[in-house]
Amino acid sequence: MKKILFFIPTLSGGGAEKVLVNLVNNLNREKYEVTVLTLFDTGINKKYLAKHIHYKFIFKRLFRGNTVIFRLFSPEFLARKFIGQERYDIAISFLESPATRIIAALDDDTKKIQWIHNEYSDENEFLKCYSSKKEFIKLQNNFDRVIYVAETVKSGFHNLFPELKLSEEILYNPIDTDSIRKLSEEKSLYIKKSPIGFHIVSVGRLHPQKGYSRLLDVMSKVINMYPQVTLEILGEGELRGELEQKIKALGLQDNIKLIGYHENPYARVKSADLFICSSLHEGFSTAVTEALIVNTPVLTTDCSGMKELLGKNNEYGMIVENSESGLYEGLMNLLKNPEKLEKYKHMAQLKSDSFDLNYRMEKIEQMLDSLL
Repeated sequence: MKKILFFIPTLSGGGAEKVLVNLVNNLNREKYEVTVLTLFDTGINKKYLAKHIHYKFIFKRLFRGNTVIFRLFSPEFLARKFIGQERYDIAISFLESPATRIIAALDDDTKKIQWIHNEYSDENEFLKCYSSKKEFIKLQNNFDRVIYVAETVKSGFHNLFPELKLSEEILYNPIDTDSIRKLSEEKSLYIKKSPIGFHIVSVGRLHPQKGYSRLLDVMSKVINMYPQVTLEILGEGELRGELEQKIKALGLQDNIKLIGYHENPYARVKSADLFICSSLHEGFSTAVTEALIVNTPVLTTDCSGMKELLGKNNEYGMIVENSESGLYEGLMNLLKNPEKLEKYKHMAQLKSDSFDLNYRMEKIEQMLDSLL
């Protein structure tokens, strides 16, 4: 039995956290003894860990400025302090964070993996967890394998740090399609909508990355021409107050609702006419993947992973320029051409057949075994 550690900041309601829970729950329990370690004991996804998964945390509560504070200490000190004498065959940093710096400092007896989920255009998004770029480069070379969740995540990392020559590969996120489809049939959670209405849904944290402020501006212009259009945003985050004020200022309280976090968003997504992703950047969007699984047409900005999900020529959904005007023009296009929505609904079903959980788990286990 090989001991594997997954280290992540929290088990909050984000896409990477959901993917981690799905991954560890489906690893072969006859081969691997799995521990999930979090920096902070917070997050809705903790309760979904299978009973055989060991769970540990370092701090009970999240505290402000933690990234800056961790930088004051050497990664070797933090590794000794937080992981201690516990020995693992493989240790995995599952999200770009202070956890990555700590895992990189473990001794050579432990194989080390970095799992990168996001595409960034600014190197400081990576460097903010390190005392310097020199330290970042040194610690990156300690990893035995770097995993990217999409081709564009890999190329984005290479563009920022061309000097790094790492052992790396792309592994797509494992998604439990059967469970999602089953949950999506919970009709009591379906959207109650008018027969003449057009209902749009989005799922994501209320965070600047998700582009919801510009989406509200787009919706204001669209609703002026199509007053039957409505939008629900499922998610929580730091921008709730700001977005609520903007909805009120735009006079859109009847058309746009901030629903909050839902443990089962799939039924609402399934019953919507369109799923929209307005993100400034992504890694490999769990929310878009899940929308395809429940056969809801997708409109998204052009960010990492979308061409791998929706096709280079918009075969399985509509990818638009990553801008306010791109979102507006794409949404107006679909409203004026409803036959495109029917096409994307059908194509979403075809695409979702490729999200095979067993195949993706097999590829992940092959990667792990190659390091042992």
